[in-house]
Amino acid sequence: MKLGIGIDTGGTYTDAVLVNLDTGAVMAQAKALTTRHQLSIGIEEALQRVLPENSADVHLVSLSTTLATNALVEGQGAPVCLLLLGYDHAARLGSSLAQDLGTDRYVFLSGGHDIEGQEAAQLDLDAARQAILKHAAEVRAFAVSGYFATRNPAHEIAVQKLVTELTGYPSTAGHELSQELDALGRATTAALNARLIPLICDLIAAVEGVLVNNHIEAPLMVVKGDGSLMRADTARLRPIETILSGPAASVIGAQHLGKAADAIVADMGGTTTDIALVEQGRPRLTASGARVGTWKTMVEAIDIRTVGLGGDSEVQLNPAGRLAIGPRRVTPVCVLAQRYPRVEDELADILRSPQSHHTQAVFTRLERTCTEQHMPEPVSRLIQALATGPLSQRQVEAILEYPALYQPLLTRLERQGCLARSSVTPTDAAHVLGRYTEWHTGAARIALDILAQSLDTDAGTLAERILTRTAERIAQEIARKAWDEDGNGNREATALSESILDRLIASPNAGRLTLMPVLHHPVVGLGAPAATYFPTVARLLNGTTELPALGHVANAVGAIVGSVVSRSRASVVPATDDQGYAVHCATGTRHFESLDQAIGYAREEATRDAIASALAAGATAIQVTSQESESKAPVGHGYAGEVFISATVLAQAVGRPQLAE
Repeated sequence: MKLGIGIDTGGTYTDAVLVNLDTGAVMAQAKALTTRHQLSIGIEEALQRVLPENSADVHLVSLSTTLATNALVEGQGAPVCLLLLGYDHAARLGSSLAQDLGTDRYVFLSGGHDIEGQEAAQLDLDAARQAILKHAAEVRAFAVSGYFATRNPAHEIAVQKLVTELTGYPSTAGHELSQELDALGRATTAALNARLIPLICDLIAAVEGVLVNNHIEAPLMVVKGDGSLMRADTARLRPIETILSGPAASVIGAQHLGKAADAIVADMGGTTTDIALVEQGRPRLTASGARVGTWKTMVEAIDIRTVGLGGDSEVQLNPAGRLAIGPRRVTPVCVLAQRYPRVEDELADILRSPQSHHTQAVFTRLERTCTEQHMPEPVSRLIQALATGPLSQRQVEAILEYPALYQPLLTRLERQGCLARSSVTPTDAAHVLGRYTEWHTGAARIALDILAQSLDTDAGTLAERILTRTAERIAQEIARKAWDEDGNGNREATALSESILDRLIASPNAGRLTLMPVLHHPVVGLGAPAATYFPTVARLLNGTTELPALGHVANAVGAIVGSVVSRSRASVVPATDDQGYAVHCATGTRHFESLDQAIGYAREEATRDAIASALAAGATAIQVTSQESESKAPVGHGYAGEVFISATVLAQAVGRPQLAE
């Protein structure tokens, strides 16, 4: 019997399943807390609970994760420097460029190519050398993006080689990630990929270490954002392709569990809720690249709406006094108090304090060692104090004396993963109401008592409001997804859709005109908190919900039952000098005299590249399909015939991951 193990490492939980690869049956499943400070601990705990008696029976291990998605949603990741070749005109974008690119460390260098792949300017290697050495001490990775590098990647490759020679740091080149012409989009995708390399490398190393400790020698695969699989070695170089990995795996898992023929799949985790539409058993892929957080990437992925809303989302009061939930993830108070019993005593002391009605239960803890250089003395004292355990906000402020002065530094340390916050979350509210009781219920109740004083209510009533508001937010996002999928997500309709959808679902829903939604697709609710929220979500949408029995580990199921899929595109256009035709493909640009020769070459190259990529990703028993499209236009009014505009060949290679012998 050949067995496979699927692992999903999320922001809150790490899931594992043992699957019979011959029948697809789930034979064992387990959950453990994700231990961000040392990922191997949570992975080991989950894996131990599903291991078969004979580790030699395990022929494949596959991993999905939301860590890359969460890092981008929360604005985290390693510091990187982006080297832009031939992008001088982009400087006109001004102050928004750092936000658009995903890094505030970027350097414009002479170089780049034109649309035909010809050198537009000579590459300035001396300036590149100076930029690399200048930023090396401040970053952990580099990204390189050349203008029209998809037509000719020579300059990107040369600068990548220089990065390796001078620093030994990992680097990402834009042409490795996308064949699209969108130069700014490619630069952003390359920078985000570089930001994620250390994170994904740490995760893969943790999984590999656990497999070695348990004498498992099976190949390790990683789920991509489109639900397909790639070898772990490939994922180390291209971690951007793992954004939406966890959500994509959950959609594949829902299909495998038989609950997603025509449905809206909503997976609620600790950090995000991910929403995808499945029609006729197939999830829709993004037409132009996945969007995560504020960034539009050029990564092909399942068309998933990712919202910073989960069981561990921070609950705060907005200026209007209304509950605001997310997008930041924090550690629930009930979880923190379970690990650090003295937290409950501090909470009780805060509640007794005369100033408690102006206070919220906010704690800071040390997540990992801080490497920040030249920290101010008060911040150094705070880090030393945190080494003994978490501190409440009032304790932090007492140590700093002037907390507002050091807030930017503390925020940076939090984004770097050195510090972590804990406060009230929907998970705490679920504990107060007895709907989830895995952690410290008493601490959760005191934390809600403190927040309830600001609202002149009690902990139980506040807990109901938090869970209701969370369900409303999920319902709103599902409604927005359905609205967009119906073709109403254009710019002109955006303001109308926002106002109508908010009125459809948000409480109170009253006025001279009452609006009522009716959702025609069932909502397949996945994730550990699914039973707490999705029945209410379905009621708000006047629809139905389905909660698969193994929905809480659907991500891990999807990770192990997926296939390897590789796509490659080649395009044919008239040459700029009207002498023949140019073929643009993954290997560069080539010219032909006749259209038939050009299209034949495009077919060959797209197919060859798709197969090569599938083999590199770890596929076997590969099957290739292709699609071709051609665009023509009339010669002119009153004239007969048509003129050739362009042709596109898309080849797709599909195979199963190669198993251990």
